[in-house]
Amino acid sequence: MSDEEEKCPPCPAGLPGWLATFGDLMSLLMCFFVLLLSFSEMDVLKFKQLAGSMREAFGVQNQVKVADIPKGTSIIAQEFSPGRPEPTPLNEVRQMTTDNDLQTLDIRTQEGESEVSEEEKSETQEELRELLEQIEEQAEAQAKTDAVSFAAALQSEIGQGSVEVETDGKKIIIRVKDKGSFSSGSAELKFAYIPVMAKIRDVLLTVHGKVAIEGHTDNIPVSGGQYESNWGLSTARALSVAHELFADPRIDQSRFNVVGYSDTKPLAPNDTSLNRSTNRRVEIIVQKGADPEALEKIKAGDAEVFGPLTPQEVF
Repeated sequence: MSDEEEKCPPCPAGLPGWLATFGDLMSLLMCFFVLLLSFSEMDVLKFKQLAGSMREAFGVQNQVKVADIPKGTSIIAQEFSPGRPEPTPLNEVRQMTTDNDLQTLDIRTQEGESEVSEEEKSETQEELRELLEQIEEQAEAQAKTDAVSFAAALQSEIGQGSVEVETDGKKIIIRVKDKGSFSSGSAELKFAYIPVMAKIRDVLLTVHGKVAIEGHTDNIPVSGGQYESNWGLSTARALSVAHELFADPRIDQSRFNVVGYSDTKPLAPNDTSLNRSTNRRVEIIVQKGADPEALEKIKAGDAEVFGPLTPQEVF
């Protein structure tokens, strides 16, 4: 090297200046992703489906007793089952294998999802029972509150004895008596009773639940009229009340069920004229809470939690 060539200037001491900016950027990115992870929520059902798919693709976890020789590990969990597992969002579902000849793979459904174990079904059903008990208690309390609203709106009619309002568990029963509502052997609602139906309709607009309109008669056969039997008369009277309620387009008709019971459900024995008058009635029944049949199935444990009867159908 000749003396005339310029020598390279010495490098400054310390780290280059761009490294501080790069370090700050990496720290900010790490904090950003840590915050994203902390704000995230895990979908338990999707996690189970993903775990089932991975377990089907790469193998299953075996429950091995401590006294037995460890038989191997899965690709997902890189430790033997008797070892201390790391904390996970869900409890691991393991299989007890005491005989090497037994099948260790889960039975899969047609959709590819793993079958729910009996223990999980039992736990889920128990949770559903507790939830349904809470719903029933809330429904009964709401039924009493709504019954007060009906009683306040029909105060004058209740005082005259033409309407009754009562509760039966989760049911609100508005009983329209024969007095002044229908003529003998007729299913045409009297004009004076139309304002009463309007009051009931106004409260029904603010009350939730399924509504059943039931017609009832006494045991005296119908003769000389347009109805061949008390079945036709009771059904026609219930339908007449329903048509009057449906006069307001705001009423959701899908909530209603109209039926006639003839003299099959009397309130009193049909042995006196007073009792027969009591039995001639139309009842508007508001059902609060879940479907009673579905509740009984869940309580008895007869319903498959993930089978034909799903929690969405129950509620």
